[in-house]
Amino acid sequence: MAEPAPAPAHLRAEAAAAALPPLVVEAERVAATVMQGVHGRRRSGHGDAFWQFRAYMPGDAASSVDWRQSAKADRLFVRETEWEAAQTVILWRDLSPSMRWRSSRDLPEKADRADLLLLALSSLLLRGGERVRLLPGDGRAFMGRSALPGLAHAMEQQSASGGPARGLPRHARIVLLGDFLQPPEEVQALVSRFAAVPLRGHMLQIMDPAEETLPYSGRIRFDGMEGEASLLVPRVETVRGLYAERLAAHREALSGIAQSAGWGFSTHRTDQPPQMALLALWQALAPS
Repeated sequence: MAEPAPAPAHLRAEAAAAALPPLVVEAERVAATVMQGVHGRRRSGHGDAFWQFRAYMPGDAASSVDWRQSAKADRLFVRETEWEAAQTVILWRDLSPSMRWRSSRDLPEKADRADLLLLALSSLLLRGGERVRLLPGDGRAFMGRSALPGLAHAMEQQSASGGPARGLPRHARIVLLGDFLQPPEEVQALVSRFAAVPLRGHMLQIMDPAEETLPYSGRIRFDGMEGEASLLVPRVETVRGLYAERLAAHREALSGIAQSAGWGFSTHRTDQPPQMALLALWQALAPS
């Protein structure tokens, strides 16, 4: 009896996508859009150095199975070698309550945009053969396009109270995603901690548009999300100019902190397409 013909490629792709978390699917879409306009990193090919064993996944070639390691357990393991020119890129995002805010239901929360950009950037890096590591995390490095769902799952398990980072690879790169609205000295301490490893880095400030323009008018009470006291402003429009000056000064301080460490700094608003910020991050991580 003849075997049934395989399903068309587009149906197989749709079925595979349906099994992935929606955020992973969206991140892959954003990454694919950016990838069309940039050149991939030049790679020197697979090296001979052993990197790690990982569980066998559907789609892995049978020749990649390490039968000796698999015989020690009741499941299959794949032996992975390290890319000769592979680089570790460490990704950190702000998990504090201030990121769980948006000024409109039509906009994503800052945390949601940070998650999307982190995963989309990871997709580009993994396609380019780079290793990706999350902070805070267990020190695990992700590699290969098939690692993206596992990385997304690891993100779900992260918490702001994660343990201190240990064993960070020297001269790796790090990307920090957050609103960075805390006092500059706290941001300085965070950047200095990583720059001392040393790590080369880039900071992306993610803001809601209302945090930039203060579009309110009249009597407004502002409630803090991290234990700050409430602030009642009788007429918001009278302080809008001063607010703009304070925000500009704060950004200048952030840029100075990054520059003093030899890092990059850029900003992104949640009402802007994520592709714009992703392309800027990708270019910032380009080999110098």
